Amino acid sequence: MASKIPQLQSKVNQASQIVAKNGASYYKLLLEQNKHYIQDPPTIEKCQSLANQLFYTRLASIPLRYNSFWKELDHAKNMVKNWQDLNRENVGFAALFGLECFAWFWGGEIVGRGFTFTGYHV
Repeated sequence: MASKIPQLQSKVNQASQIVAKNGASYYKLLLEQNKHYIQDPPTIEKCQSLANQLFYTRLASIPLRYNSFWKELDHAKNMVKNWQDLNRENVGFAALFGLECFAWFWGGEIVGRGFTFTGYHV
């Protein structure tokens, strides 16, 4: 593992040189391609107005998301009631979803412990 550190450092160095060389042109290209999203002039009042629009738009979407949640829950309840009708594909999706939830939980636990596996810093 320690022998790979110089190789990793050289790759990181190469990547940072590419970003330093091409970063400004990429930034300009990105702004040019998305200029229709940019508010002119960029004032504090306009930013506050956009923030309020986003907040209240998301607030207004809560009932739709709430109804969608209950529909999904009813569908899941029906699948559990009729478990004999499930095919391999549905069972596979459920197993993958459970595995993904477990992996995210496990990863979060590791991050919460400061990227340690057993409590000792590696």
